[in-house]
Amino acid sequence: MQTLSRSMGTQEMNQGYRRHVSSGNQAGAGRLLTVAIVALLLLAVAGAFRLLQRRSEFQTLAKETETLAIPTVAVTHATAQAGQEDLVLPGNLQAYVESPIYARTNGYLQRWYHDIGSRVKQGERLADIETPEIDQELSQARAARQEIAANLELAKSSAERWAGLRKSDSVSQQESDERTSHYTQMQASLAAADANVRRLQELQSFGHIDAPFSGVLTRRNVDAGTLINAGNTGTRQELFYLAQIDPIRVYLSVPEVEAASMRAGLAAWLELAQFPGQRFEGRVVRTANAIDPATRTLLTEVDVPNHQGQLLPGGYAQVHLQVRAASTRLQVPVNALLFRSEGLRAATVDAQHRVHLRALTIGRDYGTSLEILQGLSKDDWIVLNPPDSLEDGQEVRTRELPQQPAPGGARR
Repeated sequence: MQTLSRSMGTQEMNQGYRRHVSSGNQAGAGRLLTVAIVALLLLAVAGAFRLLQRRSEFQTLAKETETLAIPTVAVTHATAQAGQEDLVLPGNLQAYVESPIYARTNGYLQRWYHDIGSRVKQGERLADIETPEIDQELSQARAARQEIAANLELAKSSAERWAGLRKSDSVSQQESDERTSHYTQMQASLAAADANVRRLQELQSFGHIDAPFSGVLTRRNVDAGTLINAGNTGTRQELFYLAQIDPIRVYLSVPEVEAASMRAGLAAWLELAQFPGQRFEGRVVRTANAIDPATRTLLTEVDVPNHQGQLLPGGYAQVHLQVRAASTRLQVPVNALLFRSEGLRAATVDAQHRVHLRALTIGRDYGTSLEILQGLSKDDWIVLNPPDSLEDGQEVRTRELPQQPAPGGARR
């Protein structure tokens, strides 16, 4: 019985052990499955996260690419000009009368009497030219005249003598007419000789160079001993340049839009950098009465008294014309212009950040800015330094720049 009890106990123990081992194996397999599932879930989450991250990167890159594809431009407003101001234009100073002095005879310069900067009066001697060939020709012409004059006296006496003989029928009418004709020919020869002598005397007098009008010598191109050629031929053409500088002429080009305001008698004054604060009063005396098709301007002349000789020919001045304009006009910088085949354009940006190309009509040029007559308003945003690739309707981003003040005091 004890043996049977031990045997039954052993069997129970073995069965319990087998149940324990089996339950342990099942628990281990469950844990491995759980770990595998968790690992798969983690890998799936990591893959999804990576995919989302790459998608976000792609979207960010696409947005940045789109953003970079939209150009950024600097914009500003046009500057308004003040009304009721003078019209100021650049002018060139020229002598009222300026003439090169040429020689009318050949020879060598014997002496000159005035140098550059000298003020001379009309008829005052400028230089003397030595003309030995002309002198010899004049002596020869005078001698030939004396010979012709002597022959004329002989022909005259012969004609009178033969006319008397014809009355007594001592000679034929033919012979009397021949003597009379010879006398007439000698008279004509004497007249030709007198004309030749006067011509050579005139050429000899051209050896004295006199001032044709009162003025200032601005140039002397010859010196003593220089070979002089008559007229404006040869290497040495002009002997002197003579200029009358009181009054002085000022020529300026008036824009076509202001041409109607130009009239004779319009008040004007000059402003020169070398005379700060000083005004030189003058008047408009004439215009060309025609618009230059190349520049679309009207050539205008202003005469200014120059008694003290402060204004010099060839100089530059700012001419203030007493033309009043009440309308407000706009100025834009020169770097806001687009030069297209269809004409001058300016790029503006609207509220939707779209570009619009505007055709412009310009007025005066101030150097760094231009006056705009048509095409823009003061509220328009104008693109500065627009690229050539800019197209109408293109989207842009804007960066505002401070507005530059307009030049004050006058319209230039």
